[in-house]
Amino acid sequence: MQPPTSAVPDFYYALFAFYEPALTIIGFIGTLCDPETAHNTQAPWSASSPPPAVLPKASIVTVIQLAHHLASQPALQEKIVRALFIPLLIGDIMHLYVTLWALGDDRWDVSQWSPMLSVTVVLGISLMIPRVMWHLGIWRYVDARDRAPPYAQSPQLEK
Repeated sequence: MQPPTSAVPDFYYALFAFYEPALTIIGFIGTLCDPETAHNTQAPWSASSPPPAVLPKASIVTVIQLAHHLASQPALQEKIVRALFIPLLIGDIMHLYVTLWALGDDRWDVSQWSPMLSVTVVLGISLMIPRVMWHLGIWRYVDARDRAPPYAQSPQLEK
C-alpha cells in the first residue's frame, strides 16, 4: 500500500468542505424560521417536564443570536476573527519565508522558477495581503474606530 498523497483524504475533504457547511447553513435557516423548535429539539424532554408551550423572549433572542453568529455584536466578531486570522497570517508569512529561504541564492531569479513555485508564491501573497489589510482595518468596519460615539447630550436639549 502506498502512502497517501494528502493528510486530508477525499472523504474528510468532502465531509468538512461540503457536508458540514451545508448542515450549518440548513441549521441556521431552520433556526431563523422556527426558533422554538430549534430550542426544544436540543435535548429530550420527559413527559413530566415538557418544553414550555411558549418560549420566553430571552430564549428566542438567545437561540437566534447563536444561529447567526453574533450578527449584532461587531466588536465581539472582530475579536473572534482576529484570533483566527493571527495564526493564519503567521502561517502565510512563514510559508513564504521558508519557500524563499529554501531556494538559497537563486531565490530572486524568478525567470528560473517552476510554474508550481510561481503559483505557490503568488497564491501565498494573495492570501497574506488581504489578511494584513484586515488587521490594518482597510476596507472594513473597525469597532473602536467606526462605531457611533455615544451622545453626551440629547439632540432635543440643543434646541
